[in-house]
Amino acid sequence: MKKVLLILADGFEEIEALGTADILRRLNVEVVLAGLDSAENVTGAHGVKITPDSSLANVAENMFDAVILPGGMPGAANLDKSSLVTAVLDNAAKEGKIIAAICAAPFVLAKRGLLNGKTFTMYPGFDSELGGLSCTANPAETDGNIITGKGPGAVAEFARHLAESLGLKNECKELYKGMFIN
Repeated sequence: MKKVLLILADGFEEIEALGTADILRRLNVEVVLAGLDSAENVTGAHGVKITPDSSLANVAENMFDAVILPGGMPGAANLDKSSLVTAVLDNAAKEGKIIAAICAAPFVLAKRGLLNGKTFTMYPGFDSELGGLSCTANPAETDGNIITGKGPGAVAEFARHLAESLGLKNECKELYKGMFIN
């Protein structure tokens, strides 16, 4: 069974986090929702409170096939401030694991050099955080082990790219057929 880490910081975009987690769990992927600061409630950008499975500190050393950063503000900015997020991303990059970010969160990857030379997408308006890099306008992009999504409306496409990178292309196709997602 594939296992992914999805990190929740206060101010996360609810649709991006929960939609991605839901789709992956329907594909029998073990999704660990980790609270950035604790295993207590994390509050989304629109006031939805989520109780994560664990704190990031308790699972940061575990082996995952992918690390996912949802966007939302100030969620992405909170992820960016975390040295533990940096350590998790550095380890995932060294291990060649999938690193995924959607909406504003790709700027977290850009600031750590993970988008250098990569084709990526993200929510418009974060150009000043990209260190001169530019993104596409596509809903989702995969370039090597990096997967990015544009924003809330791109969750299904973002999750499809994750599923395909996890070797679940056919399963995702069948799932989306039943969910009426093109």
